Amino acid sequence: MSQNIPSYGLWLLVIFNSAIFIIFAFSFFKPKTKRDWRSFSAFSAFIIALFTEMYGFPLTIFFLSGWLQSRFPDVDWFAHDSGHLLEMIFGWQGNPHFGPFHILSFIFIGGGFILLSAAWRVLYQAQTSHTIAIEGPYAYIRHPQYVAFVLIMLGFLFQWPTLLTLTMFPILVVMYVWLSRREEQESISEFGDTYREYAANVPRFIPKISSLTKRGRYDPYEE
Repeated sequence: MSQNIPSYGLWLLVIFNSAIFIIFAFSFFKPKTKRDWRSFSAFSAFIIALFTEMYGFPLTIFFLSGWLQSRFPDVDWFAHDSGHLLEMIFGWQGNPHFGPFHILSFIFIGGGFILLSAAWRVLYQAQTSHTIAIEGPYAYIRHPQYVAFVLIMLGFLFQWPTLLTLTMFPILVVMYVWLSRREEQESISEFGDTYREYAANVPRFIPKISSLTKRGRYDPYEE
């Protein structure tokens, strides 16, 4: 183990990793409207805050260092791997990158990006044809793109929780709920009863268990 490699102050890594994830999310989401840009910008701010603490300055460790050191005196809290707080606090002895919370984070992050990609294709076609997005993920929930952002952020919180991102997370969730309601009001103004029927049958964020089967999934073409 080399002792010469710094754990933090790696600002080029902050920029590089933030750019990679923001560009990756952009390639899936492709914001078009002001509302799209607002939701994407909030997500980007979360990512930048996360990597700033992961590679730049460990603000959370700095503020909690006294409590952490008193409760877990055998841990070097300013070593980079110690930023995986959940693995450290729950006593994971191996490499934190293979810990249960880190693996769980990959499931949430990967699932979020898959959902974001699937939702964008359907939404883009609907926006192009000026119709309601009702296929793919939209047959199960009305706002899969916002759910995807929440899943990705939640995944990062499992992997590397910080005071700033933990504070930002509920604020962003509330913002996405507010944006979804604004979006629905606009859809009702444009599509009227057609959208009201869709909203009455498809949940906003959490799919119905019955919808996971073909018979229970929303299909406006069925009699």
